Amino acid sequence: MNDAKRLPPWLRRPPATAEHVRELRAALRRSGLHTVCESARCPNIHECFARPTATFMIMGDVCTRGCRFCAVSKGEPEPLDQDEPQRLAGMAARLGLRHVVLTSVTRDDLPDGGAAHFRATCRALAERLPEASVEALVPDFCGSIAAIELVAQSPLSVFNHNLETVPRLYPSARPSADYRRSLDVLRQAKACRPGLATKSGLMVGLGEQPAEIAAVLDDLRDAGCDMLSVGQYMRPRLSCLPVARYWEPAEFDELTALALAKGFKRALCGPLVRSSYLAEPLDSPRQDE
Repeated sequence: MNDAKRLPPWLRRPPATAEHVRELRAALRRSGLHTVCESARCPNIHECFARPTATFMIMGDVCTRGCRFCAVSKGEPEPLDQDEPQRLAGMAARLGLRHVVLTSVTRDDLPDGGAAHFRATCRALAERLPEASVEALVPDFCGSIAAIELVAQSPLSVFNHNLETVPRLYPSARPSADYRRSLDVLRQAKACRPGLATKSGLMVGLGEQPAEIAAVLDDLRDAGCDMLSVGQYMRPRLSCLPVARYWEPAEFDELTALALAKGFKRALCGPLVRSSYLAEPLDSPRQDE
């Protein structure tokens, strides 16, 4: 299906009050912070900002890689802001967040890929918001075991790394990534801290087949992955890959049932689901709402 055509009705969000978005954006700018909600043009930004909640993107908003599905700017990043962890913890405290999601651009320019910065931010949040849980959605750190373990052993509740798509589509969608390396990121995090919840996310609509998705779920479970999110790919820019097909809501329901049957402790699958959408601690009773 050509994604230049009108979106199907299940992908259209109702109008939302923009005041919450303006207020939170202003507060983030005053603090010099970024969110993936804005940088990746997430379709849920009005809903999440209105709660309020946000997924903080640390280490700047310029990525060193060129994934063809992503709207985040590519190029040469600025040096790390060493005060960012404390400012972010302060903002999370002002928002009264009980579950904080951290992600980042990929920083292949840094020796540790930014793992120490993730750890510093997790520690700052633990000191400022000891009752809050923290989820870290990390890049692959070029497969560095030391970097993976540095983040996994930080004070966080969920270690998240997205596979994004099926192996066959990596050359076109994630040319600088490696499917097996990403699986090993999750496997290594679980190995160094067995009690840590691990999570991964996929997008559909790039031309994958249902059997390929089922095989990826098997690979994730084999790597010890506990939680899954799956959403519809929506082309954020004309320079990004086109949408091959829009999955229907019933197909996402079937995928949720399949994931739970394969042993995932939580599976959130839906057209507008994103990796950090409705994120919360693993001990929540919700699995597939």
